[in-house]
Amino acid sequence: MHDPADILALIAAQPERMRLLRGVRDHGPADACIGAGFVRNAVWDALHGHVEATPLADVDVLYFAEDCRQSEADEAWEHRLRAACPGVPWSVRNQARMHLRNGDAPYRDCADAMRHWPEVCTAVAVRLSGDQLELLAPLGVDDLLNLRVRPTERFRSKPDIYHERQSAKNWLQRWPRLRIESAREVP
Repeated sequence: MHDPADILALIAAQPERMRLLRGVRDHGPADACIGAGFVRNAVWDALHGHVEATPLADVDVLYFAEDCRQSEADEAWEHRLRAACPGVPWSVRNQARMHLRNGDAPYRDCADAMRHWPEVCTAVAVRLSGDQLELLAPLGVDDLLNLRVRPTERFRSKPDIYHERQSAKNWLQRWPRLRIESAREVP
């Protein structure tokens, strides 16, 4: 696996991930993506030779709608997706309001919001537009493909939160070839 096209081919070859992407395309917010572990775990599983997919704690759906920032809207989308694809731990978040929770300036779009996520390798998402898969990776895919975990620019100033997250995730147990960098190590 070497580039974004390889990531898209990997996702396209996984029937369950494609089913969820079709569910979001058909029943979710306009132009919504599925991000974070949905893509990251698939790549890391492939690079580690895991045959069984790592179970997802949740399926992170992100969209951007400035005209509807109430959390109730996200809950309504989750309800709709649960009806379309039952048994899936949907987590829908309008990125137009997430800056409030994170103490950041307002985000311009989903890509801008993802630049403020904790790890560079996690700031990746995919959507199904018609029948075409599209990758959204505002910080690139090098860290993801090289099994490198490091904080985003925003989380360099939040080392305690970054390290707590790494400890809680316990990624090395599942993916031992990861190189997890300290927030303090990053130049």
